[in-house]
Amino acid sequence: MSLPDLDRRLDSILARRDELTALLAEADPASYAPLAKELAELEPVAERIEAYRRARRELEGLDQLLADPATDPEMRALAREERAGVEARLAGLERAVRKALLPKDAADERSAILEIRAGTGGEEAALFAADLLAMYRRYAELRGWRFELLDVAETDLGGIKEAVARIEGKGVFAELKFEAGVHRVQRVPVTEAGGRIHTSAATVAVLPEAEEVDLALDERDLEIDVFRASGAGGQHVNRTESAVRITHKPTGIAVVVQDERSQHRNKARALSLLRSRLLERERAAKSAARAADRRVQVGTGDRSERIRTYNFPQNRVTDHRIDLTLYALDRVMTGEALGQIVEALVTADEAARLAEAGRGTELGT
Repeated sequence: MSLPDLDRRLDSILARRDELTALLAEADPASYAPLAKELAELEPVAERIEAYRRARRELEGLDQLLADPATDPEMRALAREERAGVEARLAGLERAVRKALLPKDAADERSAILEIRAGTGGEEAALFAADLLAMYRRYAELRGWRFELLDVAETDLGGIKEAVARIEGKGVFAELKFEAGVHRVQRVPVTEAGGRIHTSAATVAVLPEAEEVDLALDERDLEIDVFRASGAGGQHVNRTESAVRITHKPTGIAVVVQDERSQHRNKARALSLLRSRLLERERAAKSAARAADRRVQVGTGDRSERIRTYNFPQNRVTDHRIDLTLYALDRVMTGEALGQIVEALVTADEAARLAEAGRGTELGT
């Protein structure tokens, strides 16, 4: 985006901010809330714009001072020194403004549905899937998010064939959406007697949590089954049909929730999970450029398809999309250092979209 184009865009934002301020002063109760919400979202952007323009005016004033032959040498030296600092500050403010103008993913502020499945590698893949589940649970706790396990199919050795969890918090999807894909592990399995390093894989899908208003479900399209929950839970799971499976007949998508002892609560959570999967299909159809569809996210689970490799003998984790390597795998698995990878992925995505905007191309979400 050229500077004149940028200025026109900034003018329109400031004009809209002023318009909203005037409208709110006379708004009726019905229109007040949406206007206030829009203004609250726009105000931080407007503040960045005003700071950016103040710095530009400051730089212009210093340039005029330096260009004036009447400026004495001492003042000229001070102006040159001050100009260098203002120029550096202006560059940072311009980057912040351009970043604020990037289109937002409407789902970024939502909670997320996390799905993990064992891929290639048999029991070792299932054990690694369980490790990933524990990693995300600990990361959620560190971030102050609520982590709810909705469904899990365990193996005899403590691994998981698949697990579905809900992570509740503001901006969860924005942080975790880049976790989707194939995660590869290299380590000596507990099942390996000869001490050889094996390579296994697990798949991760991250879906924005859907709300009831996002997608209406026709009960005629749903097949609902109840059954006895399996797994840990004491005698209760053996005598009460509290687990719920809902199948969406038009698409064949089926979800199972058996975490709660209440059939009613499991049904409500299953409906929410089904909406999230259906919404993700819709998002993928509208934006083929984004690998949002869960079937695209997870790939085939083959070892050769990977976004990240966890090498236990070297205590190394590498994200192949951004060529980031950390020799802190132990702290990544405890959730402590996972944030470094998440932040780097978010920053790389923003940089790529800023570069695309700089080329004048139309940005996607």
